[in-house]
Amino acid sequence: MNVVLKTNIGCARNENQDRVKAVMLNDDVALAVLCDGMGGENAGSEASQIAVDIVFDRISGNFRHNSDENNIKNLLVSSVSAANSVIYNKANQENEKSGMGTTCVAALVTKNMIHILNVGDSRAYLIDSNGIKQVTSDHTFVKMLFDQGKIQEHEMKSHPKRNYITKAVGVEPKIEPDYYEIERNGEKTVLLCSDGLSNYCADDEINRIIKSFPPEDAGEKLIEAALNNQGKDNITLAMIEI
Repeated sequence: MNVVLKTNIGCARNENQDRVKAVMLNDDVALAVLCDGMGGENAGSEASQIAVDIVFDRISGNFRHNSDENNIKNLLVSSVSAANSVIYNKANQENEKSGMGTTCVAALVTKNMIHILNVGDSRAYLIDSNGIKQVTSDHTFVKMLFDQGKIQEHEMKSHPKRNYITKAVGVEPKIEPDYYEIERNGEKTVLLCSDGLSNYCADDEINRIIKSFPPEDAGEKLIEAALNNQGKDNITLAMIEI
């Protein structure tokens, strides 16, 4: 197994509000956590830093190799809930931090399973011999409209509210993340990314790059592709090659 992390400020931002961490817990277990902050001044960076630190530290510190699937799910969900409480309380206690929040997507790859959790529009993809599949569902206003049949897929990228997210860590007192379990069999790549990548690289392009280059080079090429496509947002990714 191999883990690759990459981040870039993008073409138009003054600050990188994305945060990412990853670790190999042993030869068979890997953890990656990625957060994309939102909020004025430094609030977005602070929110994403708090979230990535708490989620990463709680999962890596409390994971046990004999944990069953239910224990692992509870660990991931409780870690995001802990981050949510800290950010929410901070935003309510400090006026300049009002409205701060962050996305969060995390992947814990164990010997037999891939566990994925997400809040917001940072994504998890699975790439294998069958192609590329988006595992997570974006918590966005346009995705909600699409699911309700009110807009077509091609309208999502140009909708005036395309950047509105409907769920974020730290915005409400409680958080309910989405959670996924996938059997680990065969060679796969788990890709976590902020919308700075997924908004500027089509799924087919991501799939082609990951299959064309070794992991470290693929990470660089994905960043380059987003920049070449005028990627205005921060661009961050974590790849776990299984």
